[in-house]
Amino acid sequence: MRQIVLDTETTGLSWEKGNRIVEVGCIELMERRPTGRHFQRYFNPGREMEPGAQEVTGLTLDFLQDKPRFETVVDELLEFIAGAELIIHNASFDVGFLNYELSLAGPHYGRLDQHASVLDTLAMARERFPGQRNSLDALCKRLGVDNAHRKLHGALLDAELLAEVYLGLTAGQGDLGLAPAGEPRAAAANQPGRPGDRRAPRIARQRCRTGRARSPSRKDRRQGRQAALARHRAGSLSGLDG
Repeated sequence: MRQIVLDTETTGLSWEKGNRIVEVGCIELMERRPTGRHFQRYFNPGREMEPGAQEVTGLTLDFLQDKPRFETVVDELLEFIAGAELIIHNASFDVGFLNYELSLAGPHYGRLDQHASVLDTLAMARERFPGQRNSLDALCKRLGVDNAHRKLHGALLDAELLAEVYLGLTAGQGDLGLAPAGEPRAAAANQPGRPGDRRAPRIARQRCRTGRARSPSRKDRRQGRQAALARHRAGSLSGLDG
Protein backbone atom coordinates (compact mmCIF):
# COMPACT_ATOMS: atom_id res chain seq x y z
CA MET A 1 0.00 0.00 0.00
CA ARG A 2 1.34 3.43 -0.94
CA GLN A 3 0.94 6.16 1.67
CA ILE A 4 2.08 9.77 1.73
CA VAL A 5 2.60 11.51 5.07
CA LEU A 6 1.80 15.16 4.37
CA ASP A 7 2.03 18.44 6.23
CA THR A 8 1.58 22.08 5.26
CA GLU A 9 2.60 25.43 6.71
CA THR A 10 0.44 28.47 6.02
CA THR A 11 0.34 32.24 6.41
CA GLY A 12 -2.43 31.93 9.02
CA LEU A 13 -5.10 29.71 10.48
CA SER A 14 -7.97 30.30 8.05
CA TRP A 15 -8.05 29.93 4.27
CA GLU A 16 -11.47 31.61 4.35
CA LYS A 17 -9.62 34.83 5.25
CA GLY A 18 -7.36 34.50 2.23
CA ASN A 19 -4.43 32.81 3.95
CA ARG A 20 -2.21 30.71 1.72
CA ILE A 21 0.08 27.68 1.88
CA VAL A 22 3.77 28.58 2.21
CA GLU A 23 5.25 25.07 2.48
CA VAL A 24 4.28 21.49 1.68
CA GLY A 25 6.27 18.49 2.90
CA CYS A 26 5.58 14.84 2.01
CA ILE A 27 7.22 11.52 2.89
CA GLU A 28 6.38 8.39 0.86
CA LEU A 29 5.74 5.06 2.60
CA MET A 30 5.29 1.75 0.85
CA GLU A 31 3.95 -1.12 2.92
CA ARG A 32 4.54 1.08 6.00
CA ARG A 33 8.23 1.61 5.24
CA PRO A 34 9.87 4.80 3.92
CA THR A 35 10.97 4.57 0.30
CA GLY A 36 13.36 7.52 0.44
CA ARG A 37 11.14 9.60 -1.86
CA HIS A 38 9.97 12.95 -0.56
CA PHE A 39 8.42 16.16 -1.84
CA GLN A 40 9.10 19.56 -0.30
CA ARG A 41 8.50 23.06 -1.63
CA TYR A 42 8.26 26.57 -0.28
CA PHE A 43 5.78 28.94 -1.95
CA ASN A 44 5.46 32.67 -2.34
CA PRO A 45 2.01 33.37 -0.86
CA GLY A 46 1.71 36.87 -2.30
CA ARG A 47 0.74 38.20 1.12
CA GLU A 48 2.24 38.78 4.56
CA MET A 49 2.48 36.07 7.20
CA GLU A 50 0.22 36.53 10.20
CA PRO A 51 2.31 37.16 13.34
CA GLY A 52 1.41 33.84 14.96
CA ALA A 53 2.25 31.84 11.83
CA GLN A 54 5.55 33.66 11.39
CA GLU A 55 6.46 32.96 15.00
CA VAL A 56 5.89 29.19 14.84
CA THR A 57 7.44 28.66 11.39
CA GLY A 58 10.22 31.25 11.33
CA LEU A 59 9.19 32.06 7.73
CA THR A 60 8.92 35.60 6.41
CA LEU A 61 7.68 37.11 3.17
CA ASP A 62 11.23 38.27 2.46
CA PHE A 63 12.41 34.66 2.57
CA LEU A 64 9.50 33.46 0.43
CA GLN A 65 9.63 36.29 -2.12
CA ASP A 66 11.67 34.38 -4.71
CA LYS A 67 9.89 31.05 -4.25
CA PRO A 68 7.39 29.75 -6.86
CA ARG A 69 3.67 30.32 -6.60
CA PHE A 70 1.59 27.28 -5.67
CA GLU A 71 -0.12 27.12 -9.05
CA THR A 72 3.22 26.64 -10.83
CA VAL A 73 4.02 23.51 -8.80
CA VAL A 74 0.54 22.02 -8.38
CA ASP A 75 0.96 19.44 -11.16
CA GLU A 76 4.16 18.15 -9.60
CA LEU A 77 2.50 17.84 -6.18
CA LEU A 78 -0.57 16.06 -7.55
CA GLU A 79 1.62 13.64 -9.47
CA PHE A 80 3.51 12.79 -6.29
CA ILE A 81 0.39 12.07 -4.21
CA ALA A 82 -1.75 10.51 -6.97
CA GLY A 83 -3.63 7.41 -5.83
CA ALA A 84 -2.00 7.29 -2.40
CA GLU A 85 -3.52 7.39 1.06
CA LEU A 86 -2.57 10.72 2.63
CA ILE A 87 -1.69 10.58 6.33
CA ILE A 88 -2.34 14.02 7.82
CA HIS A 89 -2.59 15.29 11.40
CA ASN A 90 -5.68 17.46 11.87
CA ALA A 91 -6.57 16.74 8.26
CA SER A 92 -9.45 19.22 8.00
CA PHE A 93 -6.94 22.07 8.32
CA ASP A 94 -4.53 20.91 5.60
CA VAL A 95 -7.26 19.58 3.30
CA GLY A 96 -9.15 22.87 3.55
CA PHE A 97 -6.07 24.82 2.52
CA LEU A 98 -5.15 22.39 -0.27
CA ASN A 99 -8.67 22.50 -1.70
CA TYR A 100 -8.53 26.31 -1.59
CA GLU A 101 -5.20 26.34 -3.42
CA LEU A 102 -6.51 23.88 -6.02
CA SER A 103 -9.53 26.10 -6.63
CA LEU A 104 -7.27 29.11 -7.18
CA ALA A 105 -5.05 27.12 -9.54
CA GLY A 106 -8.03 26.25 -11.73
CA PRO A 107 -11.38 24.43 -11.63
CA HIS A 108 -9.98 21.52 -13.65
CA TYR A 109 -7.91 20.45 -10.62
CA GLY A 110 -11.04 19.58 -8.64
CA ARG A 111 -10.70 18.68 -4.97
CA LEU A 112 -8.04 16.77 -3.09
CA ASP A 113 -10.23 13.68 -2.58
CA GLN A 114 -10.32 13.26 -6.36
CA HIS A 115 -6.56 12.63 -6.30
CA ALA A 116 -5.99 10.72 -3.03
CA SER A 117 -7.76 9.41 0.06
CA VAL A 118 -7.11 10.90 3.49
CA LEU A 119 -6.42 9.37 6.91
CA ASP A 120 -6.57 11.77 9.88
CA THR A 121 -4.14 10.82 12.66
CA LEU A 122 -5.72 13.36 15.01
CA ALA A 123 -9.00 11.45 14.84
CA MET A 124 -7.09 8.20 15.44
CA ALA A 125 -5.28 9.70 18.44
CA ARG A 126 -8.48 11.07 19.98
CA GLU A 127 -10.04 7.63 19.72
CA ARG A 128 -7.04 5.96 21.32
CA PHE A 129 -6.31 8.67 23.91
CA PRO A 130 -9.68 10.28 24.71
CA GLY A 131 -9.55 13.38 26.90
CA GLN A 132 -5.79 13.86 26.42
CA ARG A 133 -3.77 16.37 24.42
CA ASN A 134 -3.15 14.94 20.98
CA SER A 135 -0.99 17.55 19.30
CA LEU A 136 1.99 16.27 17.34
CA ASP A 137 4.36 17.23 20.15
CA ALA A 138 2.16 15.52 22.76
CA LEU A 139 1.98 12.34 20.70
CA CYS A 140 5.73 12.32 20.13
CA LYS A 141 6.26 12.46 23.88
CA ARG A 142 3.63 9.82 24.59
CA LEU A 143 4.88 7.41 21.93
CA GLY A 144 8.59 7.91 22.52
CA VAL A 145 9.34 9.73 19.25
CA ASP A 146 12.35 12.04 19.53
CA ASN A 147 11.26 15.59 18.64
CA ALA A 148 13.83 17.53 20.65
CA HIS A 149 14.99 19.22 17.43
CA ARG A 150 11.52 20.62 16.62
CA LYS A 151 12.09 24.24 17.63
CA LEU A 152 10.03 25.59 14.72
CA HIS A 153 7.24 24.07 12.66
CA GLY A 154 8.40 22.84 9.24
CA ALA A 155 6.33 20.79 6.82
CA LEU A 156 8.97 18.19 5.95
CA LEU A 157 10.21 17.86 9.52
CA ASP A 158 6.66 17.48 10.82
CA ALA A 159 5.82 14.92 8.12
CA GLU A 160 8.77 12.80 9.22
CA LEU A 161 7.73 13.05 12.88
CA LEU A 162 4.15 12.21 11.93
CA ALA A 163 5.31 9.12 10.04
CA GLU A 164 6.85 7.81 13.26
CA VAL A 165 3.79 8.79 15.28
CA TYR A 166 1.52 7.03 12.78
CA LEU A 167 3.43 3.77 13.13
CA GLY A 168 3.34 4.18 16.88
CA LEU A 169 -0.42 4.67 16.79
CA THR A 170 -1.08 1.73 14.51
CA ALA A 171 1.51 -0.82 15.51
CA GLY A 172 3.65 0.61 18.29
CA GLN A 173 6.72 0.46 16.07
CA GLY A 174 8.07 3.85 17.08
CA ASP A 175 11.11 5.09 15.20
CA LEU A 176 11.07 4.41 11.47
CA GLY A 177 14.86 4.34 11.33
CA LEU A 178 14.76 6.85 8.47
CA ALA A 179 18.54 6.86 8.00
CA PRO A 180 20.17 3.50 7.26
CA ALA A 181 23.71 3.11 8.56
CA GLY A 182 26.32 4.66 6.31
CA GLU A 183 23.84 6.82 4.38
CA PRO A 184 23.14 10.51 4.90
CA ARG A 185 19.58 11.73 5.32
CA ALA A 186 18.63 13.30 2.01
CA ALA A 187 15.52 15.45 2.38
CA ALA A 188 16.84 18.22 4.58
CA ALA A 189 20.07 18.24 2.65
CA ASN A 190 17.95 19.24 -0.35
CA GLN A 191 15.65 21.45 1.74
CA PRO A 192 16.77 25.07 2.15
CA GLY A 193 17.10 26.34 5.69
CA ARG A 194 14.91 29.13 6.91
CA PRO A 195 15.91 32.46 8.48
CA GLY A 196 16.65 32.27 12.18
CA ASP A 197 16.13 28.49 12.19
CA ARG A 198 18.01 26.82 15.02
CA ARG A 199 16.35 23.45 14.65
CA ALA A 200 18.04 20.59 12.84
CA PRO A 201 15.56 19.15 10.34
CA ARG A 202 15.16 15.43 10.18
CA ILE A 203 16.10 14.09 6.79
CA ALA A 204 14.30 11.40 4.81
CA ARG A 205 16.52 8.46 4.11
CA GLN A 206 18.01 7.72 0.74
CA ARG A 207 17.21 4.41 -0.88
CA CYS A 208 18.42 1.41 1.13
CA ARG A 209 21.56 -0.37 0.12
CA THR A 210 21.71 -4.12 0.17
CA GLY A 211 23.36 -5.23 3.37
CA ARG A 212 22.97 -2.91 6.33
CA ALA A 213 25.40 -2.16 9.09
CA ARG A 214 24.48 -1.29 12.63
CA SER A 215 21.63 1.22 12.75
CA PRO A 216 22.70 4.60 14.16
CA SER A 217 21.43 5.64 17.58
CA ARG A 218 19.07 8.57 17.98
CA LYS A 219 21.98 10.58 19.41
CA ASP A 220 24.06 9.81 16.30
CA ARG A 221 21.19 10.84 14.02
CA ARG A 222 20.56 14.05 15.98
CA GLN A 223 24.24 15.02 15.77
CA GLY A 224 24.19 14.27 12.04
CA ARG A 225 21.15 16.49 11.58
CA GLN A 226 22.81 19.34 13.46
CA ALA A 227 25.93 19.04 11.30
CA ALA A 228 23.82 18.99 8.12
CA LEU A 229 21.93 22.09 9.21
CA ALA A 230 25.15 23.97 9.95
CA ARG A 231 26.41 23.16 6.43
CA HIS A 232 23.22 24.02 4.58
CA ARG A 233 22.29 27.19 6.48
CA ALA A 234 25.39 28.77 4.94
CA GLY A 235 24.29 27.90 1.39
CA SER A 236 21.76 29.51 -0.89
CA LEU A 237 18.09 28.92 -0.01
CA SER A 238 17.14 26.56 -4.09
CA GLY A 239 -3.53 24.19 13.25
CA LEU A 240 -4.81 23.78 16.60
CA ASP A 241 -3.81 20.23 17.39
CA GLY A 242 -1.06 20.39 14.80
